[in-house]
Amino acid sequence: MKKVLIVCGNGLGSSFIVEMNVKKILAEMNKEAEVAHTDLTSAKSENADLILSAKDIAEHLSSHSAKVVGLSNLLDNNKIKEILAENI
Repeated sequence: MKKVLIVCGNGLGSSFIVEMNVKKILAEMNKEAEVAHTDLTSAKSENADLILSAKDIAEHLSSHSAKVVGLSNLLDNNKIKEILAENI
């Protein structure tokens, strides 16, 4: 099963909201993935297949082995759905 990691600066508010949205979108698409949220520092040592974050955070994860996608708008569920469809 693929793992999706949502990353924000502190791993609290915005990443948690996006995690809930990702889980909802995956359910609507009848797809399964392990979904979690974390802070930037912890993300660097976490295993994942796909990382979603704000664009400014994504720049700090460029050396990660996962595919890293920086979002302009963390609440753009249509864009998130598009990314998940391409990667899960």
